[in-house]
Amino acid sequence: MSGAIRWGVLGTAGIAARAFLPALREAGGGTAAVVAGRDLSRAEEFAARNGVGRAVHGYEAVIEDPSIDAVYVPLPNALHAPWTIAALEAGKAVLCEKPLCLTAAEAGDVIEVARRSARPLWEAFVFPFHPQTARLRDLLAEGAIGDLREIWSTFHFTMEGTENIRLDAALGGGALYDVGCYPVRLAQLLFGGDAVAGHAVVVKGEAGVDIETAGLLEFGTGRLMMSCGFDLPFTTYTRLVGTGGEIRLSNPFHPGPDDGLEVWREGRLAERHEPGEGTAFSWGIRHIHEVLRGEAEPRHTAADDSLGTARALDMLR
Repeated sequence: MSGAIRWGVLGTAGIAARAFLPALREAGGGTAAVVAGRDLSRAEEFAARNGVGRAVHGYEAVIEDPSIDAVYVPLPNALHAPWTIAALEAGKAVLCEKPLCLTAAEAGDVIEVARRSARPLWEAFVFPFHPQTARLRDLLAEGAIGDLREIWSTFHFTMEGTENIRLDAALGGGALYDVGCYPVRLAQLLFGGDAVAGHAVVVKGEAGVDIETAGLLEFGTGRLMMSCGFDLPFTTYTRLVGTGGEIRLSNPFHPGPDDGLEVWREGRLAERHEPGEGTAFSWGIRHIHEVLRGEAEPRHTAADDSLGTARALDMLR
């Protein structure tokens, strides 16, 4: 594939405007060619406001468009599986928002389609592509804190109002699906394998979804202690505890210029590393563009990673 990668966006979700489209511009090498919506006037307004080439009515119009190379799926969680499968079967590369699916069984079905498809599928955990994650993994491999034994990781923010799809059980809402999945994916990456057991405690809101979840996942060489929710001030603070020290990260998932990574030994700060340039989303999109142009082998695909994450979420649920 040569030239700019042409993206289609399914729906007018806030995360597309807030994260994906700015990252696509930052990454370069691609263009937002079309956005689809169930309401055409809303899609046209979204396209004009966010610099998308054109708007169309209905998601099928994007999937069936032969000029589209890749599809971004930021739909409500319960709609991820059917529209991801449809895009894959149409020969598109797909970046699907997390969580890929609501259950491991559903994820297995989607991944089976992805393995037969002409182009790859990625679940939108983009932090593995960020330079901070590469530095973190290098430090662990070098033995900077000895052997990793525990990960303590949180992802909380305060949700404003009650009219939010994250609170809709029928659409796959809840804190664990929305933000708790991040610590799970991080632990899976850093421990280098899948969780073997887990349990959690939960606070449910009036809508019937979890607004707060705290859990424990056991891995072969260590454990994750995590919490997530919609009721506390924003935090993504994470500690990696090893036999010879610890690493502290203010934001391992979407680090910004004010974030950082610190290595502590014997209660003292031993070294600090800045996160590096660019957003996690832009690094992920750069990788997808390189793969589609034949310049790189695909890494961190759903076929490689997503089933383990889905199984761990099942354990916690």
